[in-house]
Amino acid sequence: MIKIDIKKRLKIVDGLVNMDINLHIKKGEFIVISGDSGSGKTTFLRSLAGLEDCLGSIIVNNKVWQDDKVKLKVQKRDIGFVFQDDALFTNMSVQENLLFVSDDKSLAKKLLEITNMTSFKNTMPINLSGGQKQRVSICRALMGKPKLLLLDEPFSALDENIKEKLYKELLYIHKEYNITTIMVSHDKNEIYTLASRHIEFKNANIVKDEQVNDLINNKSDNIKAKILKIIDNNNQQFAVVNINNSFVNIKINNKYKIGDILSISLDDFIVK
Repeated sequence: MIKIDIKKRLKIVDGLVNMDINLHIKKGEFIVISGDSGSGKTTFLRSLAGLEDCLGSIIVNNKVWQDDKVKLKVQKRDIGFVFQDDALFTNMSVQENLLFVSDDKSLAKKLLEITNMTSFKNTMPINLSGGQKQRVSICRALMGKPKLLLLDEPFSALDENIKEKLYKELLYIHKEYNITTIMVSHDKNEIYTLASRHIEFKNANIVKDEQVNDLINNKSDNIKAKILKIIDNNNQQFAVVNINNSFVNIKINNKYKIGDILSISLDDFIVK
């Protein structure tokens, strides 16, 4: 269990505001935080990590990271942090970037296998694509076996096909290592694909906090989902989409193609 009760005065797009965040997060949750640019999402992540000062308390699994008397340094907090930019050491190979964090060659080997990066272990970052760099960044963030994984829009600069592959790998890692994950994203598709819980920020405060299952079960809403694959079965076509970490087949007509976004009505599960 993570208990967060923090306050901070910060400047956002609309001027000076008071951030006042009170959250309880269960172990193993995957939280996606959305909100307008400048609404305090990144500041919140950086405050959790100890990269920015704030008032209040942060308690992780009964260990005090911060309160009136204690403030652990960044390196003393059990976190992995993945930024928008990969921030890899350019003078180190992929494997060396991982082993710089921890000399656990077995863990490095397994993470590279999960992310399909084994064949690039001796490659320098300058020779990697954007998606490959972010794979290495995620692996490196996990080398310290963190209790909390923080991701600040890690896929925003990548194309859609690469994103889909990384979603699957990230979900596998999240479940395999039973990590609590908090990710900032502007992509609504990532809420349905990755999150178990969605939190929306506005003016540095929480304006919405919902379980994604509840969001999906709200029949007044339509879900936007990308077609990952098309299956032909008995002269009928079905689109494979990912909804709340589950792959679902939706009957479609032949005007759709892989990569198209479907608007799915949950009243009758018919594609609009």
